[in-house]
Amino acid sequence: QVQLVVSGGGLVQAGGSLTLSCTVSGSIVSIDTMGWYRQAPQRSRELVASITPDGKPRYLDSVKDRFTISRDNAKNTIHLQMNVLKPVDTAIYYCKAENLLTAQEPYELDYWGQGTQVTVSS
Repeated sequence: QVQLVVSGGGLVQAGGSLTLSCTVSGSIVSIDTMGWYRQAPQRSRELVASITPDGKPRYLDSVKDRFTISRDNAKNTIHLQMNVLKPVDTAIYYCKAENLLTAQEPYELDYWGQGTQVTVSS
């Protein structure tokens, strides 16, 4: 059974930093792109950052130069280092693992972790 466990959300003042982590457990054979999405109240879920298995990152324009995504393939884990946080970054953040193949299933699926609240006060 695949599980994505997310940690690291919380409350921080504007200008502060937080690090989110997402670890995938289960009989994992391979995972394609992993990423972080966020959803603020009354807004659509948006991609914040993603990273390919070979470490190529992609960022939402508004977080470039402030957020850094990293990946540890051996641990099936990604991190999101968020610096210079702004109130507009307040949202529930979700982890996603794409095209995940397990030893139990003959096909790839996308999986989502539980959300973690990030609140940035002004």
